Amino acid sequence: MKNVRIKISMFLAMMGPGIITAFADNDAGGIATYAVAGATYGYDLLFTLLISTICLAIAQEISARTGAVTGQGLSGLIRESFGVKWAFFAMIVLFIANIGTTASEFSGIATSFEMFGVHKAIAVPVMAFVVWGSVLKGNYSRIEKAFFVLCATFLSYIISGLIINPPWKQVLYTSITPIFHSDASFLLMAVGIIGTTITPWGQFYIQAAVVDKGITAKDYRYTFWDVMIGAVFTWLIAFFVIVATAAVLHTNHIEITTLKDAAVALEPLAGRYARILFSFGLLGASMLAAFVLPLSSAYAVCEAFGFESGVSKKPKEAPVFFCIYTALILLGAGIALWPDISLTNVMLASQIINGILLPPILIFMVLIASNHSIMGNYKNSRWYNIVAWIFTVTLIILTIMLLFSSISPLFINSP
Repeated sequence: MKNVRIKISMFLAMMGPGIITAFADNDAGGIATYAVAGATYGYDLLFTLLISTICLAIAQEISARTGAVTGQGLSGLIRESFGVKWAFFAMIVLFIANIGTTASEFSGIATSFEMFGVHKAIAVPVMAFVVWGSVLKGNYSRIEKAFFVLCATFLSYIISGLIINPPWKQVLYTSITPIFHSDASFLLMAVGIIGTTITPWGQFYIQAAVVDKGITAKDYRYTFWDVMIGAVFTWLIAFFVIVATAAVLHTNHIEITTLKDAAVALEPLAGRYARILFSFGLLGASMLAAFVLPLSSAYAVCEAFGFESGVSKKPKEAPVFFCIYTALILLGAGIALWPDISLTNVMLASQIINGILLPPILIFMVLIASNHSIMGNYKNSRWYNIVAWIFTVTLIILTIMLLFSSISPLFINSP
């Protein structure tokens, strides 16, 4: 019994990077994608969601294990293994992509507050200051606790799905049964679901968070479960968003283009609490991603070029790290507040750049994790390597499809 308590205590001490990164993947754009998928195609895309979650678990596990074994972030290992030019290319593209995605998170914050009657001119600056100040004055342990609180807000989607009480037999059947439609928009939506689940910034962040938390190879078995639990919860939240919108909106033939449409449409059909819970979940999702996305860029750039980094450090100790973080907060919030700007176009542009970046990052990750001189006995096994390469090639193909679908008018509108 004592050993069990020790193991549970160790897991609780090590948990964080996997769960937080996985939850942050369900950001404002992700919630919008799942909501539109449910409203448009009902439960038919639940199997696609399951496959994308398996891909997410594999990608996050490789990144977390590499960070624990090497004590280095992904960008630093790319520089050492493949050269400065590749590292510079990855950092520039990641930074540009994260500007657009950070802007979409502040758009989600603005949308959620508007549902509660607060104008974005007030909500966005206040929340941007909260995000910036929390990291500037915090340390990793304190910031991680704040992240866990934001992760808890995602449970509102589960509650709203249970309140609606969908036909569970049909839901479970479609969750494990591949369903295909011949129209191009269904394929684009399926690609969109996978594209919002696995992101380049997520791989950089989870590895950097593992290093910043001080997790080593001997403790990695606890982090492994942290990653797996995070992937399961990512699936669960997305599952209930699709189920809730499918049961209410698809069944009643209600079309939506934004998250505000979805929340407003839920109220007369599923009750006031369903709308409030949906809106509250959007705020938590947007806030978490608004924290994590700029951090991922700051970590990656500093690691790639040898600057000091870490939220536990003071601004004087890591000036470049905090300057990059501050710049992304200002740019993201500024774009969200810019009058007459199309945040949909901003989101589509970031999707295109992310689509260009993800394939080489996945290749770098698998090559590094397969290298015995870097990973030692923790390198990918032969069978794990086969599975990892199959998923990597599959994701490359799907990412290329996402790249083309992002410029199609049939693709999902972001909030």
